Amino acid sequence: MASTKIVQARLDAKTARLLGRLRRTTGMSDSDLVRQGLELVAQQRQPLPARKIYGLGAFESGIPDLGSNKGHLAGFGRS
Repeated sequence: MASTKIVQARLDAKTARLLGRLRRTTGMSDSDLVRQGLELVAQQRQPLPARKIYGLGAFESGIPDLGSNKGHLAGFGRS
């Protein structure tokens, strides 16, 4: 048996009229209309672009352990 979730929503008068009109014209239940509406919103949302680190791998220092050896950073950031 599939799990169900009950959702309560407050609709303003305009949205309630729209829901009623859609119910009458489509013959769908309020629940079916809400489910279909949620699916449409999910389809229209654009996924967030992957974050990029600019310059990553673009430069070669010649030091193989530059990022992992703390000795290379001794004094870094001090004036």
